[in-house]
Amino acid sequence: MSIIISPSILSADFANLERDIKLVEKAGADWLHIDVMDGHFVPNITIGVPVVNSIRKVTDMPLDVHLMIENPEKYIKQFAQAGADIITFHYEAVDDIEHIVNLIKSLGVKAGMSIKPATAAQDILQYLPILDLLLVMTVEPGFGGQKFMQDCAEKIPLIKEKAHNNLIIQVDGGINAETARICTQYGANSLVAGNYIYKSGDISYAISSLRN
Repeated sequence: MSIIISPSILSADFANLERDIKLVEKAGADWLHIDVMDGHFVPNITIGVPVVNSIRKVTDMPLDVHLMIENPEKYIKQFAQAGADIITFHYEAVDDIEHIVNLIKSLGVKAGMSIKPATAAQDILQYLPILDLLLVMTVEPGFGGQKFMQDCAEKIPLIKEKAHNNLIIQVDGGINAETARICTQYGANSLVAGNYIYKSGDISYAISSLRN
């Protein structure tokens, strides 16, 4: 499986969001990563359903929607209807993992689950068979531009060992060409990057450097 690059629009210019989406699309990005934060599960507020709906109208790229919110089950249907292709919820935010995964899949959307730095890989291995994507956070979720935590990436080999062949193992947090190499060597096959791509000055080069 080739490496899936999913630029995070958290680092885009929100006054020129369509322009910045087209920039990564033309530069060869595979997906578009959309961070939804509620100010409760994480200490930041970003965007919601109306913005995802608007993004869907300007791109055909798969929308990789990461819900960093409490009670995600209240909003999953809305995000699916707005055009999300992948919906990722947080392990730490829900009680009934299987119920949430089944809800997402019932809407024709791929189901992802994310784990925060403090969550051990062993805690989530039982859920890997039902997931399409497992997102390993290598920073504390909530803000872009944080420093990569390598001990979080060290969870990936065990996840890879226990995963089914089609599981996408995604990493988000402090990703650049150097940390991307660490993550892919551990077994990750999808990378989320915001600042490294959007602040690079050469978006095409930044994306290709992550993939290679």
